[in-house]
Amino acid sequence: MGLSQKIEQCRNMIPVTEFRQFSEQQPAFRVLKPWWDVFTDYLSVAMLMIGVFGCTLQVMQDKIICLPKRVQPSQNQSSVSNVSQAVASTTPLPPPKPSPSNPVTVEMKGLKTDLDLQQYSFINQMCYERALHWYAKYFPYLVLIHTLVFMLCSNFWFKFPGSSSKIEHFISILGKCFDSPWTTRALSEVSGEDSEEKDNRKNNMSRSNTTQSGPEGSLVNSQSLKSIPEKFVVDKSTAGALDKKEGEQAKALFEKVKKFRLHVEEGDILYAMYVRQTVLKVIKFLIIIAYNSALVSKVQFTVDCNVDIQDMTGYKNFSCNHTMAHLFSKLSFCYLCFVSIYGLTCLYTLYWLFYRSLKEYSFEYVRQETGIDDIPDVKNDFAFMLHMIDQYDPLYSKRFAVFLSEVSENKLKQLNLNNEWTPDKLRQKLQTNAHNRLELPLIMLSGLPDTVFEITELQSLKLEIIKNVMIPATIAQLDNLQELSLHQCSVKIHSAALSFLKENLKVLSVKFDDMRELPPWMYGLRNLEELYLVGSLSHDISRNVTLESLRDLKSLKILSIKSNVSKIPQAVVDVSSHLQKMCIHNDGTKLVMLNNLKKMTNLTELELVHCDLERIPHAVFSLLSLQELDLKENNLKSIEEIVSFQHLRKLTVLKLWHNSITYIPEHIKKLTSLERLSFSHNKIEVLPSHLFLCNKIRYLDLSYNDIRFIPPEIGVLQSLQYFSITCNKVESLPDELYFCKKLKTLKIGKNSLSVLSPKIGNLLFLSYLDVKGNHFEILPPELGDCRALKRAGLVVEDALFETLPSDVREQMKTE
Repeated sequence: MGLSQKIEQCRNMIPVTEFRQFSEQQPAFRVLKPWWDVFTDYLSVAMLMIGVFGCTLQVMQDKIICLPKRVQPSQNQSSVSNVSQAVASTTPLPPPKPSPSNPVTVEMKGLKTDLDLQQYSFINQMCYERALHWYAKYFPYLVLIHTLVFMLCSNFWFKFPGSSSKIEHFISILGKCFDSPWTTRALSEVSGEDSEEKDNRKNNMSRSNTTQSGPEGSLVNSQSLKSIPEKFVVDKSTAGALDKKEGEQAKALFEKVKKFRLHVEEGDILYAMYVRQTVLKVIKFLIIIAYNSALVSKVQFTVDCNVDIQDMTGYKNFSCNHTMAHLFSKLSFCYLCFVSIYGLTCLYTLYWLFYRSLKEYSFEYVRQETGIDDIPDVKNDFAFMLHMIDQYDPLYSKRFAVFLSEVSENKLKQLNLNNEWTPDKLRQKLQTNAHNRLELPLIMLSGLPDTVFEITELQSLKLEIIKNVMIPATIAQLDNLQELSLHQCSVKIHSAALSFLKENLKVLSVKFDDMRELPPWMYGLRNLEELYLVGSLSHDISRNVTLESLRDLKSLKILSIKSNVSKIPQAVVDVSSHLQKMCIHNDGTKLVMLNNLKKMTNLTELELVHCDLERIPHAVFSLLSLQELDLKENNLKSIEEIVSFQHLRKLTVLKLWHNSITYIPEHIKKLTSLERLSFSHNKIEVLPSHLFLCNKIRYLDLSYNDIRFIPPEIGVLQSLQYFSITCNKVESLPDELYFCKKLKTLKIGKNSLSVLSPKIGNLLFLSYLDVKGNHFEILPPELGDCRALKRAGLVVEDALFETLPSDVREQMKTE
């Protein structure tokens, strides 16, 4: 039987494919197999073939062939006869020579042993077990076992539950990152440079590395870093290159990469598993080399066998031939060569594992190549897998790095945002705000769409609950923009955009939960006229950090602070020379030390709301330019200090509403310049007649008190246009009230009135009348004389309205 036939029988009997399960892994895992693992896998296959071939030969062929030895004749003369007898009995007679008269067709030659086939088989088995060295017997099985151990060690980290799950997840994400259209687009567009510019940059970098660092090298680096934000402005001409579905998939992929990175960077089980399996292979290699080198000489072609089986065979000594000794000897030397190469490769692997810092991975090359400077370095198992990937193909790490960049993620979000919010869709949200400006409110978006800056008619931009807002240089396209509102937004701004806002922005409103949301650039808006701050400020922060630089706002006229300050910040005093209106809404925190108010000599409007004031601050009386004072929602009970307001000749509006005032002092008559006076939501029971000596009053609100009587002196207020006594205990109205011919709004609802005087017809300008909640049984028909009063301006029960004449009702219903 030829060698090729034997090999074919081996393949048919023990196919190598049966051992595939020991080394099989998913095809995608090949990216985590460096060249040395691939090389050792091929060596393992070669060694496996040696083991399988040897085992098959053991099964297919006779293992050993033995013959009994002849006993040599003794020189002792006393044993000659015995030996001769033995020889005569064991040595066959010489065969007769052939002759023409006696032809012989078959001639048997050799020593006659008188042993049958079963005895020979028995002798072969006994000598194989007793005389043949164990290494010669089990060599192919040892090769097979050692090779299987090598193959298991090489792929154990792909099978171990604690590591295989991470590897499968990593390979899955890696493949998606590699194939994502966003990766291709980011790498091609993120730097905003053509190939020639990239070559120039590389040349400049190489020159800077070979020469001493100097001013020129620093300038180049600073310019490169400085230009990076400009590179991430989305190109609108190619905005449609990535469709909505691909954009959403890339967005989801960013989230997966973030979560996977947090999970994998916590430990180093993959690194530890790979090191351990490599160490185990090296130890295995040393053991194999040690005992195989010592025992390979035990594979001999001839073997002497001495077994005590004379009673069964008649012989004790045998000479045996190990039929596969020559082949096994050659296979063992070949196996040792393969193992040596395998071991040296494993030693190189150990050198690579311990010489390089594989628990840290730097994307410095990728940052230089792509211009994405915010790609973070990674550590632990994440770093180790990326090092392994680089041995397969560094392009994988480069494309994967795109999904680690926050700048790249923000650019993708910006692209998706621009696709979702088109200019036409944004124009549908335009509205007019309280300042009569055309405003665009954007709430809870993932960013600021670039399409906003295409709406050139925009005057006010309101951003609410939007994180990581980046205001680009293209804001300069909004020539009419004057107002900006930032509610719970963290904002960064481009230098060119800041220059534009310094020149054009007039109103800034900032509402914040965290101090870090306060934009530091707002202190440089030199043309800002109105600033509104809403958020929680501690005393130290408001004094030392937040408002320290307000002094640079040279054009500031209106300042509103809704917070919890305990005193007026010094920074506010620094702008007092040009401040005209100040509002402090303190949310119940007691405001003390108000002496700084005296320095605000140009202040015309002052609001101290919910500041827990128990008295009117004396510093207010020094504000000679003050025209309006609002002390809403404080704890005022007595206002005797009101007499000091007589020095404020320009004071026309006084609001003391939502307090606990029980009476109005007679000194109020000295406030002859008052035009608007509000005492609503207090505890006043009596109205002094001196109040009506303030004959310039046009607006008088006494609602929500305990007033029972209106003095007839109210008729003195000939300029009165608004009068409210809603929700009091008034039982009758003086006829003198109807002398106030300019009255337009009269609110007398929720009182105890039973009769409405016909003289109400004298109020020709009356356009709003509230009489609901009284005890009226009928309305006077003279209401028809109030030509400006329409049904919409008459607040009354439907049944009571029906008591009016039909013509009056029809008159009110007509517009």
